[in-house]
Amino acid sequence: QVQLVESGGGLVQSGDSLRLSCAASGRTHVLAWFRQAPGKEREFVAAVNWSDNRMLYADSVAGRFLISIDRAVNTGHLLMTNLQPEDAAVYYCAAGGQLVERPLYDYWGPGTRVTVSA
Repeated sequence: QVQLVESGGGLVQSGDSLRLSCAASGRTHVLAWFRQAPGKEREFVAAVNWSDNRMLYADSVAGRFLISIDRAVNTGHLLMTNLQPEDAAVYYCAAGGQLVERPLYDYWGPGTRVTVSA
């Protein structure tokens, strides 16, 4: 059982940056970020393999978002730059065994809200 807690969400302006964090109670194979905007399905954002650092990004965030992990404190981060109103959503941290874009992860955090004003 891995417990996840996200932090770092908030209100920013278009073009700003924000870093989300995900504190994990233990190690996992893959750490991922998903997001869900009102009225939309949950969508994949990024994922990283804890062991070999392989990364996967959604096309919509590639080049703007950077996923990373701090193994010393079992924490993942998502650095989001050049945020746009369409990035506004509740962001969820997830952990599981495979580096995939589908929401097939075993553990999920409660989410942190990101709001982007135009």
